[in-house]
This record gives sequence, C-alpha cells and structure tokens, in this order.
Amino acid sequence: MTRSASQAAAAAAPAKASSASAPARSMRRQAVVRLGDLDLAPENLRHGEAPDDDIPQLADTIAAAGLLQFPTVRPGRRDEAAYMVLDGRRRLLALRLLRDGGLIDDDHSVEVFVETDRARQAAAVVLTNTAAPVHVADVIAAIGRMLRERLGVKVIARALGYGEVEIRRLAALSKLPAVALEALKAGKITLRQARLLARLKNKAQQVEMAQGVLDGHGLAEWRIQEQLGEGRITDRDPRCGLVTPALYAAEGGRTEADLFGEMPPVLLDPEALTRAWLKRAAEIAAPFEAEGLTVHLAPDDEGMELPEDLEQLFYAYGGLSDEATLVYHEARDRTQAAAEAVAATEPEAPDAARAGGLETFVRARIAQDQAGAGQRLATVLVMKPTLRTGVEVDCYGPVEAEVDPVRSRGDEAGETDVEKTESPGRAMARSAYAPPRARAPAPEVDGVSHVLHATRTDMATRGLIRALADAPEVALTALIARLFGAVAIWPSIGRTEAALAVTASIFNPTGGRIVEALDGAVRERLDERRRAWEASGLTIIAWVHAMELGDRLGPLAELTALSLDLREDRTSLVRKAARTEAAEIADLCDADIARWWTPDGAYLRPHSREQLLTMLEAMGAETEAPARMRKGDLVAWTEDQAKARTWAPACLSWRLALEDADEAPDEGGRR
Repeated sequence: MTRSASQAAAAAAPAKASSASAPARSMRRQAVVRLGDLDLAPENLRHGEAPDDDIPQLADTIAAAGLLQFPTVRPGRRDEAAYMVLDGRRRLLALRLLRDGGLIDDDHSVEVFVETDRARQAAAVVLTNTAAPVHVADVIAAIGRMLRERLGVKVIARALGYGEVEIRRLAALSKLPAVALEALKAGKITLRQARLLARLKNKAQQVEMAQGVLDGHGLAEWRIQEQLGEGRITDRDPRCGLVTPALYAAEGGRTEADLFGEMPPVLLDPEALTRAWLKRAAEIAAPFEAEGLTVHLAPDDEGMELPEDLEQLFYAYGGLSDEATLVYHEARDRTQAAAEAVAATEPEAPDAARAGGLETFVRARIAQDQAGAGQRLATVLVMKPTLRTGVEVDCYGPVEAEVDPVRSRGDEAGETDVEKTESPGRAMARSAYAPPRARAPAPEVDGVSHVLHATRTDMATRGLIRALADAPEVALTALIARLFGAVAIWPSIGRTEAALAVTASIFNPTGGRIVEALDGAVRERLDERRRAWEASGLTIIAWVHAMELGDRLGPLAELTALSLDLREDRTSLVRKAARTEAAEIADLCDADIARWWTPDGAYLRPHSREQLLTMLEAMGAETEAPARMRKGDLVAWTEDQAKARTWAPACLSWRLALEDADEAPDEGGRR
C-alpha cells in the first residue's frame, strides 16, 4: 500500500474513541494502518535507543492479548514513512519483533491515534501517554487471555509494568463472567464491588447478580457480605484475645490472607485455635485450681452443663444496702482498671507479664461478683474467650435457698405463666409488680400446622418491619421502651417477652430469603447509609452525631425495625407478651403490609388447597374454577388475584380487629 493510499484508508477509518474522553481528542482521530507504514519519529525522546530486554515479553503479551493502548502517531513528512510514532516506541519494536518471527507481516493492521495538531504532537512527545487511558476492565480481560496463553504472572507483570501482587489480583478478577466485566466497564459497578463479586464461589450467582446490575437493580452488597461471613473465622474471633498468631501456627493452624487486602485473614483451622486457647486458659486457671476453686473452660458458645445446686453470682440492682453497694462499686472499678491494663498489654509483651495481668483481672472479677452477690462465696469459675482481655469470667456459688418461681405478668383473661428459669436449679426472683399489658389479636391455631404458623408469623414480622421503618417516631418510642425494659428494670425483660430484639442481632430470614418490598427495602436503605459513612471517612459516632436531629430518626427507625423478631416456630410457642407489644406498635404505625407486598408464591406454597381457596373467597375473587386447578396453578392464580386487589391476609396484621379494638380497658388498665 502506498503512503497516500495508507493515509486515505486512515482518513476513512471510523473513529472509535470512547465518549467519555471524546472532548480531549478533538484534534485526533483513530485509524487503522499497516505495520509497514509505521516508523519511529525522530523527535521521540527514546529515538535511537536499543531495544530493552523486556521487549520480547511485551511481544508475547501483544500476541496473546493484542494492543491494549494504541500508539500515538503523526502524518509522515517528506522522506518519512506514512506515519511516525510519537508515543509507542516499545510497542512498535514488539510488533516488529513479531513480524521478524513470522507471526505477522507488514500488512498487519495496527490501530493508532493520528495527531494532526502541532502543539498536541509536541505534547505527545513529552507526555508518554496522551492516548485514551485503558479501562481496567479491558486490562482484566487481556490478562485473562494472557493466562490462557500460559504466560506467567512474572512475565505479565514485567511486560505491563504492574506489581506481581496486582497482577494476581487482576487475574482473580479475570475469572469473573463476561457480564460482570461488562457492568464494570459500563460504570454500573465499581472496582471494589467487582472484587466483592469475585469472592463468590458460585459462578451462576455471579452471573445473576451482575445481570441484575445491568438491568438497573443495583448490586445488593449485603447479600454478598452475608454469604462471605458465614463460617469465616478471622482474627476478630474471641479466642484470638488470648491466642497470638505464633501460638496458633504452633498448633498447626493455617491462615489464608485476602488476595485483595480488603478483608481480615481467615483462620482455616478452628480446632487448632481452640487447642491453643485451651492451653493458655489452663495456665491462667492453674493458680485458682490450686486454691480449691473449680474452673471450667468454655472455648465456644455452646452451653455448659453445671450442677443444679449452683447459681451465678451477679449484682442485682437495688438488692444491696448502701454500704454493700459502695463496696461493689469499688470492686467493679478495680476490675475495669485491671481489664484496661490487660487490654493495653502489647502482644509482644513477655508471657509472664501478660499472665500476671490476667491473674490480677480474674481475682478482681471474682471479688466484684462476690461483692455484688452480698459477699457470697464463689466456688466455681467458668472462663470464656473474649477479644479484649483474652478471658471472661463467670462466678458461681451454691444456691442459698430455693426460690419459688413467682407468677409472671398475667394476660387480659387472668391467665398466668410460670416464669421459667435460665437453667435448671437457678430460680430468679421476679418483681411482684405486674404492669398492664396491651391486648393483642389471638393467634389462629385451629387447623394450622406448625410450618404454616411459622410462615405466617415470619411474614407478619416482615410487614411490621416495613411499617416501623416508615414511622421513625414510633420506632423511637419502641426502642426507648425496649432499652428501658432491658436496662432499667430488674430483673430485665427477657428476649422472648419483647417484640424488639435489641441485642444487636438482625432479623434472620427463614432460609436466607429476603422479601425485597419489605425487609429488603429496609436493608437497601441501610446499605446506602453504610456507603455514605464509608465515604465520609469519619467514625460511626462522629458520622451520626454530625447529622441533624431530625436526620437521625431515619436510620434509627430502620435499625430498630430490623431488630423486630416476632416469628413463632410452632403453634405451641405463642409469644403472648411480644404479641401485645406488636399490636401497640402496629396501631401507632398504622401498619398495613398490603401497601408494599401481596402474597407471593413463596408465601402461598405452604398453604393447603383449602386455605388458598379461603384466601380467594376473603378477597372476593372467583373460587369455582380455581377449585379445579392443580396446586401449582392455584398458587399462581391466588398470587395474581391478590396482586390485582392489593390484598394481604388478615393473619399477617398485628393490629386488633375493629370489634376488639373498641372494647374498653379492664380494671387492671389493660385494653
């Protein structure tokens, strides 16, 4: 091809510059030229230099993945080639090396950027890269092609000028499905989100989530985080408060570092971690066992069976005299000081120094619990792992006197429940005061299986979650009430007696299912707030405190709503007290699950055919033809009818029926 023909072909070549950088290339066009029409411009800063040793490796990468970054050229002048390379000397040398090896010839097509403006030509000589920057998605795809051509990580790193660790990270991303890389290149997900997606082991799930992003649904990061967190043990495990990495490794423990350096290392051998913790805890327990105390080591969360004639020693608010209370406070202060001293001890400190601090802490804790129990004698210690001090200590002593369980708060029908103790033989005194209790709708249990009852209360919980999330002022009321019941009342109101699970535990959906319109919508809001916090660079406290008072009500409502847990797994496990709280909250929220959700297939399938037909009758839909349908078709029909009518079953509402709500309060102040 002659010089003029080559230039004509270049002029006719369509421009392929990306729209994102088009304004920066107003004086440049993209063209396809022959390799034989390219030569190095004399004004190139490295003109005349000999090829460096890495040119063959660069040639290998170009052969495997093509040119990732197009050379910048200018039109040739008199006695010059058709196009002279201003930026891309090494790429031209690598292409010529491939030509000399017979892999390509002078007619090989090379995409270039043609600079016609003299000022920009000068800039291209000084700035080594004036072409469009390569998108990281293209680099990832190219590295995948190089790896398939069996090029090593070191070779790729030297050829592209990346560190080996970075190449390994990009290689991991290259295993993402094509739809995920497409979403990355389109700007639908960030590189951080791509790394998060790459950690999923299930390829089908990767494709599903990436396609959802392209369809405009966004990436539900919390779903990935939840899966990644399942079964993972990191250095934030409580046992690591006493076990150093060296002790863990000495027990044969293996550690897997996060390739991307964004998540804590994973401890692969929990048994080795437990063995190491038990050895260290046994050393701490030895002096106390020598003094006649019985010490039990509990390295995990599983309950420990203790003799029935023992009860835990603890401080009962209002149960001591003023003098005894002062003694307890002094003992508590000494325990806190000892705990802070242990927590401040460097991991590199000698074992003797750390062991001495732990012994002081344990003795202070024993003194505190004995003072809190009116100087009763501790005879049994239970040591559990904790991250801050290495061990946490619970003290037990003989039961002084049998305490008859008192009757708990009665319901509106005059019924009473016997208060159940935390463990056999450990009866706990209850306050004689029985506060009023609001009325709640009676559960439907006749003819209802345990599975169906669990399904209904599960879905009703989700509905109230959505209602409470949209009513911040009600959420504030519910949260303050729950905190007051858990902290200010002694004995505190137990978990099963309350509607709100304010123990920093989130509502755990059955089978991991999220209902997008209900609890899923609330989770998405919190996910957006989490990202805003990460972008702020502040601590959580500082970030929240910087909000206006009114702005804090939103996250408070969402966090409080997701702590709701009113699920009942069996018809025989009706949580009466929690139901009364739920009824009050639902009334204050004006809760109506049908505003956001109508029965779907997952909810309807556990119902029998008769129950489905009853639903159709309740919503005013036809029942004669559906009665002849198969179960699967009946479920689909019921779902469509409920959606068309914006209808949800009454059993999913925590609100009282109208006739019950109109009843007057009884003599005890209960409605």
